[in-house]
Amino acid sequence: MKNILNEVMQMFIHDTGFQYITGPMLIMWAICGLLFYLAVKKQYEPLLLLPIAFGALMANLPTRALYDGGWSMDGMFHPTAGLYFFISQGIHLELFPPIIFLGVGALTDFGPLIANPRTLLLGGAAQLGVFATMLCAVLSGMFTLGEAASIGIIGGADGPTSIFLANKLAPHLIGPIAVAAYTYMSLVPLIQPPIMRALTTDAERKIRMKSLRKVSKLERIVFPLVVMILCIMVVPDASALVAMLMLGNVLRESGVVDRLVKACQNEIINVTTIFLGTAVGMTMQAEIFLRPTTLVIIGMGVVAFGLSTVGGVVMAKIMNKLSPNNPVNPLIGSAGVSAVPMAARVSQNVGAEYDPQNYLLMHAMGPNVAGVIGTAVAAGYMISRLSGQ
Repeated sequence: MKNILNEVMQMFIHDTGFQYITGPMLIMWAICGLLFYLAVKKQYEPLLLLPIAFGALMANLPTRALYDGGWSMDGMFHPTAGLYFFISQGIHLELFPPIIFLGVGALTDFGPLIANPRTLLLGGAAQLGVFATMLCAVLSGMFTLGEAASIGIIGGADGPTSIFLANKLAPHLIGPIAVAAYTYMSLVPLIQPPIMRALTTDAERKIRMKSLRKVSKLERIVFPLVVMILCIMVVPDASALVAMLMLGNVLRESGVVDRLVKACQNEIINVTTIFLGTAVGMTMQAEIFLRPTTLVIIGMGVVAFGLSTVGGVVMAKIMNKLSPNNPVNPLIGSAGVSAVPMAARVSQNVGAEYDPQNYLLMHAMGPNVAGVIGTAVAAGYMISRLSGQ
C-alpha cells in the first residue's frame, strides 16, 4: 500500500509543476506579495504595480501555453509560444510606452507652461539627478554606459520613459528599473517634502506668485506642434515619445474630437497599462531579478530622484533671486520631475503648510509638464549617443 502511495505521489509531482519550484522562485513569490501589498493596501501606483506584481508571479511559475520560454541573462527573450510572449512584444517593439504617452498627452494641460514659459527651465534642471546618477553608476565600475543611463533615467520619475530607454540600452534591467521607477513615483509625497524644506527658507516657502495669464486656444494648439518639431529636430531618437505626447494634446486642445480624446484618456491608456505592467512583470524571473545589482539599482534610483528634486528647487531659487519683480516660489521647482500631477500637488501641499491661502498648484503644473518633455528628450539624447555601444 505504501509503495502504491509513493508511486501515485511521484506521478503527481512528475505530471504537475511542483517539481519545477525552486528556492529563488519562492523568494520571488514573497517579493510579489510585497508588491501586491504596496499596490492594494498602500495604494502605491496601483495601476502599474498590480499588473507588474501579477506578471512577476506568472514569470516565476512553471506555466505553459500562457508563457512558454524564458529570459536569458543577456536580457533577450527566447520563446516558443504563448499569449504573454506576444503581449511582451509591446515593449520590445516599442509600442506600449509611446501609446501611454498618447494618453498622457490627452490628459495634460500645457496651459500653465505656456502662460509661464520660464518654468521650462525647472523641468530641465530636474534632469540633474538623471545625469549625476548615470555618472555615479559608470564610476562605480558595475555598469556599462547603457546600463548607467537606464538607471539614471529613474530620476525623471517617468515610468514609460524608463522602460523605453531600458529596452533600448539595457533590456535585461527592465524589471528592476521599472519597479524602482514606479515605486518612487508613488513615494513622491514622502521623498520630496524633506528635501524641499531643507533647501528653502520659511520666507521662500511663503512667496506668492503672480496669477497666470489666460492662454488662448490658438496658443494651446500651436504649442504642442512647435514643441514636437523642435524636439524631434534636435533629438530625433525622442520622436516616438514626444510625437505621441503631442498628438494626444493636440486632440485634446482641438475641441473637435471628443470621442478620440475620451478614448485616449480612458480605454486606450487603461488597456495599454494592463499589458505594459504585466509584460514588465514577466521580465522579473528569479534568475535575473535576484542579483546584487538589483539592490544597487533600487538604491541608485532613490538617489537619482532626490537629486532631480534638488536640481529643480535650486534652479527655482536662482530664478527667484534673478527676478525680484516676478518672484518664483522655490517649492514649485520640485515639480520639475515627470510625476504628473502628483509632484505639483506636493508643491501645493507643502506651500499650504506655511501659507494656507497660497495656491501653488497651477504654477507647479508648468514645471511638472515641462519635466515630462525634459525626461523624454534626455532619454532620446542618451539613445542617440549610446545605442549600439
